[in-house]
Amino acid sequence: MTFAVIKTGGKQYKVAADDVIKIEKLDAEAGDIVTFDQVLMVGDTVGAPLVEGALVAAELLETKKQKTVIIFKKRRRHNSRRRNGHRQLLSTVRITEILTGGKKPSVKAAAKADKTEAVAEKPAKKAEAKAAPKAETAPAAEFKDDVKLIGGVGPALEKKLAAAGITSLKQIADWTAEDVAKFDEELNFKGRIEREEWIAQAKDLIAGKAPRAKAD
Repeated sequence: MTFAVIKTGGKQYKVAADDVIKIEKLDAEAGDIVTFDQVLMVGDTVGAPLVEGALVAAELLETKKQKTVIIFKKRRRHNSRRRNGHRQLLSTVRITEILTGGKKPSVKAAAKADKTEAVAEKPAKKAEAKAAPKAETAPAAEFKDDVKLIGGVGPALEKKLAAAGITSLKQIADWTAEDVAKFDEELNFKGRIEREEWIAQAKDLIAGKAPRAKAD
């Protein structure tokens, strides 16, 4: 397999067809075909310093920052420490051809055309998403008939009400004035039922309105 030694970004690389290497950032876009004309060696042919008529073509795959390199400097006996980070931009390329005798690259930037089509598809997908009808909202949660939803009714009062046969908001919502007086006296609530408007709260909760804040 023919290989070549190229120079780019102040560094030298030994490459062959289909090799993938990372080099200093190139001023090109992903999918572009880039060429390297500083060819120092092709096979057994050594340049002086370059091989005349030699050219290496490659496809640019991506350009992105690499992992962070930490630079830490410390000066002894001076209480001086400095820590910095650096992320180098490198381009990843795939070698497509090693050419000699002044030949030009035969591989075209097909990948770039594919990328252009993919970018054109994105707005179309967004438009389709906007045009699509919104999914139906989930049905509201079923009503929970719990006397503790009434302001001021905690576990202790719930037990007293249950002992008196009151276990649902529907029962409280249907109370008459006589029922209020009866349970107020029976449970020793001292006017609490009427004062905290338990009947009104029970009706609101059954109607689906937000429960009122519980009293302290």
